[in-house]
Amino acid sequence: MCLFSWANWKFHIGFDVRAGIIISLASIYDLEKHKSRRVLYKGYISELFVPYQDPTEEFYFKTFFDAGEYGFGRSTVSLIPNRDCPPHSHFIDTYIHSVDGTPSLLKNAICVFEQYGSIMWRHTETSIPNEFIEESRTEVNLIVRTVVTVGNYDNVLDWEFKTSGSIKPSIALSGILEIKATNIKHNDEIKGELYGKLVSANSIGIYHDHFYIYYLDFDIDGAENSFEKTNLKTVRITDGSSKRKSYWTTETQTAKTESDAKITIGSAPAELVVINSNKKTAVGNHIGYRLIPAIPAHSLLTEDDYPQIRGAFTNYNVWVTPYNRTEKWAGGLYVDHSRGDDTLAVWTKQNRDIVNKDIVMWHVVGIHHVPTQEDFPIMPLLSTSFELRPTNFFERNPVLKTLSPGDVVWHGCPKSN
Repeated sequence: MCLFSWANWKFHIGFDVRAGIIISLASIYDLEKHKSRRVLYKGYISELFVPYQDPTEEFYFKTFFDAGEYGFGRSTVSLIPNRDCPPHSHFIDTYIHSVDGTPSLLKNAICVFEQYGSIMWRHTETSIPNEFIEESRTEVNLIVRTVVTVGNYDNVLDWEFKTSGSIKPSIALSGILEIKATNIKHNDEIKGELYGKLVSANSIGIYHDHFYIYYLDFDIDGAENSFEKTNLKTVRITDGSSKRKSYWTTETQTAKTESDAKITIGSAPAELVVINSNKKTAVGNHIGYRLIPAIPAHSLLTEDDYPQIRGAFTNYNVWVTPYNRTEKWAGGLYVDHSRGDDTLAVWTKQNRDIVNKDIVMWHVVGIHHVPTQEDFPIMPLLSTSFELRPTNFFERNPVLKTLSPGDVVWHGCPKSN
């Protein structure tokens, strides 16, 4: 395990034969409070569920649980300097063990680097007479990266740390499609269901999904946290008190039990926040961190289908459970032999109390993959991500006083006046 200290962040990077990279003890230094404040106790990918959508005899069994069946740690590959990671990267070696316990060195298993180029914050003020004010700050982020190759797919896994306090996990897919051979050479020859797309002559790219479920054990300024859902709702104005006919407002509910915290993202506008109800800002808001999800993907399989019974943790995009040291793997401890009786969906039937507890958020990030010709024979990166963003965690913008680096002069290029 390595301890990293960068800008206002401190965190540990660990490695596990099943989960691969693990981020733990992530704390951020608060310049106003003059102390480090805990955000995330532990985070990692608990499982990756990849169900293919061809139900024919020769293909129906192709549903994979990559972390539980193969191991993200055992499937981690060495990163190529200057290709997988930029030249200024710091590389970390690790040891992995075989099934008989024999250790072997995996060089360049993880890389850590700074990424430049985005805008941290900016404003141009034009409303003050006879005065023009323009301020902008450059964003510099820290990326922790690994690549996991399971079979035909390469998974590029990033954890991005921002000086603003956000943590942004992201996933990018590359590699080779799962191809089914056919005698069809052109779409005009298709007479029935292919269960995929013709990506080249005699080659069908089968429809499939990638469902990653993240284990996120928050410690927002302490272990006792709660989960809030803030619904955005429309209010009609019917009493003639305004020239407007409607507006929207918010209504916040604290999830009391596990059932209250099962969320299908996209069904209605809402903000999802893990809070510490024991601590407030100077103006009285509970401190917290908000989940900003990617475009949601929901499993389209029926709940009684055998792959879905085993992968029932994809029934919702968000789950919240009280911490239990035995509940680490959303697909169950022994996925190979699972009949779906030891999954996150089963644990949450206990409907345990999650108010002011040490809680774990489980977030499903999904991609429905409809193959295209551009994906063949090696696909360009297909990416998705989400963000854990401070929400009333700080008293104000924590990077307001950040200075931008000096200007870079590119010799041989004319400078604009």
